[in-house]
Amino acid sequence: MTSSPFIDPTIPPSGTGCVECLASGSWWVHLRRCAQCGHIGCCDSSLGKHASRHAAETGHPIAQSFEPGEDWFWDYASQQEAVGVELLPPTHRPLDQPVPGPAGAVPANWPDLLD
Repeated sequence: MTSSPFIDPTIPPSGTGCVECLASGSWWVHLRRCAQCGHIGCCDSSLGKHASRHAAETGHPIAQSFEPGEDWFWDYASQQEAVGVELLPPTHRPLDQPVPGPAGAVPANWPDLLD
């Protein structure tokens, strides 16, 4: 199997939460990991939609779920599932991190704030 130029299995994740949400004090629903550079962004169900924004702004189309028990890849360019390879650990957010997260930043009425 030929490796995609959009997947680098040697790059670690950028952290344990959405880079942009953490920087702004916001919160997320689920996390996605860029398979090319390791950027952790929030999913399209989150307010910021930072994972898909990262893909659009950088040209890094492939992301993997960064949720425990999920190993699927998504191609933002084609809007369909993608074939991936095993990425460098960790492969998911910390198990003690709440969903949505991060702890202390999620408003009590969070479901009402989503699309």
